[in-house]
Amino acid sequence: MSRLVEDAMPSRRRFLGSLLASAATPWVSGCDLGRESYPELVWGVHGTKPGWLQKPRVAAFDADDHLYIADLTDRIQVFDRDGTFLRHWRTPDLNIDGPSGLTVDRLGRVLVADTHFYRVLVYDRYGTLLFQIGDGVQGSTPGRFDYPTDVVIDRDGCFYVSEYGENDRIQVFSPEGEWLRQWGGHGHRPGQFVRPAALDIDEDDRLYVADACNHRIQIFDTRGELIDLWGSRGSEPGQINYAYDVAIGPDGHLCVCEYANSRVQKFTKDGRSLGTWGRPGRGPGELNNPWALAVDSLGAVSVIDSNNHRVQRFRF
Repeated sequence: MSRLVEDAMPSRRRFLGSLLASAATPWVSGCDLGRESYPELVWGVHGTKPGWLQKPRVAAFDADDHLYIADLTDRIQVFDRDGTFLRHWRTPDLNIDGPSGLTVDRLGRVLVADTHFYRVLVYDRYGTLLFQIGDGVQGSTPGRFDYPTDVVIDRDGCFYVSEYGENDRIQVFSPEGEWLRQWGGHGHRPGQFVRPAALDIDEDDRLYVADACNHRIQIFDTRGELIDLWGSRGSEPGQINYAYDVAIGPDGHLCVCEYANSRVQKFTKDGRSLGTWGRPGRGPGELNNPWALAVDSLGAVSVIDSNNHRVQRFRF
């Protein structure tokens, strides 16, 4: 970690530690989790210097449990799982909203949905740009994007890109970036989307789509055939209020980041709720419109507490 960031962290961590020690009421619902209702780690310094966070919005772990985070400064910053700053790089162009999607694929590449420049950027883990998908021109024709939100790859190396705006669809590209097919469209019926915000894909190549403004998760095969969907708008366990991110943990369960409920909810793959974590606020264990989450190899969830400019780690 840079000396400046290191100097800024101890007092903040001591302050948060005292708050955690004095906390008295757990707020996980749906599971008997006891002390696990409190975050095991809270970190982050608000700002634009290396290692600091300015409204972080997307995150992903690599195979070494290094956490990659993109924020509104158009930086990709890399931390160890405990928040120690390792390195960073910037995307080629600056926009005040930054990227909306980030994945580290099984090949170790960093896939960035560069939303407001209408493209997907493919980097190595040290920030060398390998290639891009899309010509950077906004559009609805096959191969162009309106606002790409996330990207994942399947076992064959094909890219799946979600996008919102006029298109609200999933596009599929070959490992070389050539357009193959698409599905979706704007709407509320099964197979349609209203702002598909995030993707994940499991070992059987089932694609999970966080259909944000339909408050649900939709599951597809690689040809775009709908397998299942579940979720409805609300704040009760099992309901969802703006699903902004979805991640599959090592136990095979799904964690969903709910922007409007300011919480994380854990589900089985068929949509049964296993519990919720978090509530609105600014204290430890409280979230302020979180945008994203990432699950490490140990099963711990690092939630990107966007409007609190920090990361909180907990376990269900």
